[in-house]
This record gives sequence, C-alpha cells and structure tokens, in this order.
Amino acid sequence: MRGRMLVLVSFLLALTLAACSSKPSDSAANAAAQNGPAGPGGSGGMTASAPAKAEPQVVTVPAGTSLTVRLGQSVGSKISTPGQSFSATLSTPVQVEGNTVIPAGATAEGTVVDAKPLGKFKGGAVLNLKLVSISVNGSPHSIETSAVVRSEKGKGKRTAVITGGGAAVGALIGGLAGGGKGAGIGALAGGGAGAAGSAYTGNKDIVLPAESALTFKLESPLEIRK
Repeated sequence: MRGRMLVLVSFLLALTLAACSSKPSDSAANAAAQNGPAGPGGSGGMTASAPAKAEPQVVTVPAGTSLTVRLGQSVGSKISTPGQSFSATLSTPVQVEGNTVIPAGATAEGTVVDAKPLGKFKGGAVLNLKLVSISVNGSPHSIETSAVVRSEKGKGKRTAVITGGGAAVGALIGGLAGGGKGAGIGALAGGGAGAAGSAYTGNKDIVLPAESALTFKLESPLEIRK
C-alpha cells in the first residue's frame, strides 16, 4: 500500500513539473504570434508597410524659351525640299528656375517648311526651318517652335545693268568695226554676252552647313516628367 502511494505521489510530481516547464514557452509563443517577428524584417508589434513610391515631378518649360541647336547636316534653299527632316543637337542647356531640365547634347529633329532656290534672273531664295521634337532622357517630346527663315533677294537690277552694259560695249565695238550696221550686230552680240555673264556670275542660293548654330523659340509650353 505504501509503495503504491509513493508511485502515485511521484507521478503527480512529474505531471506538475511538466506543466510548469511548458507554460513559459507557450506564453512566449503566444506573444511572438501576437507581436510579430522582431528583428531585421520584423516590426516588433507594428505592421510593416512598403515605402510609398514618389510621384513623378512635372517641370514646365514656358513658351518663349530659346532652344539653340547645331545642325546635324547641311540644309539649303536648293539642296533641301519642303517636308524634309533634319537632325540637330542642343548646344546650350535649357534651365527652369536655375535647374537644368534639358541638358546640352539632347537630340532634336526639325523639318524644312519651305525651300526655294534662287531664280536665274528674278525671284529670291527662301529657306524656312522649324523644330518638331526634342529628346529628354531618351524620351522624345513633340514641340512647336518659331521658324528660322533665311532669304536672299534676287539680283534683277544687277542683271539688267550687266546685260545693258554688255549690249552697250557690243554696240561700241561693232560701231568701231563697221559703222551703224556693225553697231547693231555688235549690240546683239554684246547683249547675249552680258546675259550669259549675269546668269553665271550672279546670284547665290542659301546654304547652312552642318554644325551651324540656329536659335528657335518655343511657341507653346513643354511639360517634362522627371
């Protein structure tokens, strides 16, 4: 009987010790489950959230801003045609409130609005250019700019003087050679020579070689996302 009591008491003590040793670990587990992991990735009781993404900043380049570019190839009143495209590179950075928004070296594209070669005896040469786009951080932006116009007046008066002078000289030579009849023949010959001379030595077409610097102005604001 006494032996059975000792066995029962020992069993009860073992159960009591087992229960006491399991309570702290259970409490710690419950606390960890409620508070979340505390460590590099844990918040120790606070819910972790991903950092908010910054909204893209929009910078407006106002109308009237100058864009100075250098031509990528030659354009001219005779060598270019209306609607033809040309490349250019921004030579001066564009700044807004002291901050550079379009760096030097940005690529641009333009179009030939009008190109008319100079006539042989009358009329004038015209070259009309505009920029249509510019790339900022690799993204092209459509733009509207003022036109750069170059014109060259015809040499009509100079042609008439040269032609008249040639006829007069021809008449003089013809008169000295054979009197009145010779003067008439000389005038025709001299007039032809004067006309040919004016067509050859007269007018020049407009040519803007590569690397020429041109300045355009924005006609409407340009919005750039940074």
